[in-house]
Amino acid sequence: MSEQPVIWEKKNGIGWITLNRPEVRNAINYDVMKKLSFFLDHAKSDEEIKVLVITGTGPKAFCSGGDLTAFHSLKTEEQAYVMLSQMGSILQDIFFFPKPTVALLNGSAVGGGCEIAAACDIRLARAEAKVGFIQGRLGITTGWGGGTYLLERIGQTEAMDLLYSSTPVTAKQGMDRGFIQYVIKSSGKKEAERYLQRYTMQPLGVISSYKTLQLQRYDQQKIKNNVQLEIKRCAKLWASDDHHRRVEEFLKK
Repeated sequence: MSEQPVIWEKKNGIGWITLNRPEVRNAINYDVMKKLSFFLDHAKSDEEIKVLVITGTGPKAFCSGGDLTAFHSLKTEEQAYVMLSQMGSILQDIFFFPKPTVALLNGSAVGGGCEIAAACDIRLARAEAKVGFIQGRLGITTGWGGGTYLLERIGQTEAMDLLYSSTPVTAKQGMDRGFIQYVIKSSGKKEAERYLQRYTMQPLGVISSYKTLQLQRYDQQKIKNNVQLEIKRCAKLWASDDHHRRVEEFLKK
């Protein structure tokens, strides 16, 4: 097992949050949630950081979503709601972060991993990476607010096709739909850093001011209300026999 489930690094105006559980495709558990909250708060107040990047360890996965082994014990709607709300709060912090946020998809982003990517302002991806809101395959919906954020990021038709189908698409297809902004050739951070240098060379005051301009165009209370309703709907489906059966089948593979 990895010693540190989340790694923090600061370099050249960029704060790097790296999900570091490659043995489970960088899946989210309670320890990861705790670390994410801590590093987000830290990056928010650090005036040397102009851009925040979230990425994963290894070439296979950015994040596979929630760790089913860790969360499989959650059976009731109330139990699921507590966990979903906790991660939902983290994604809300990412979406409304006062500085630009970037998801560097070093590998595939599926399920909750795709929700994290949707909460970020910008998505860069390796050509080999796939992205998909595959929650429907487990009998649930997006449960961290990702559906709401996706609809804010891209067109409604493209967003709903990704949600309804529960089918991953390639990085190129994601770019054609407006979800991916740039496809990189490697999983390394250097190319992403070069891409973001256009931002980091600007003063923090300029970057923060423009991010405020972006956030002002949102009806923030409406978005937060929609996220809460999305979480509640997922929690209800989580408690269903269909969801538990599908998870059992997945874990037996």
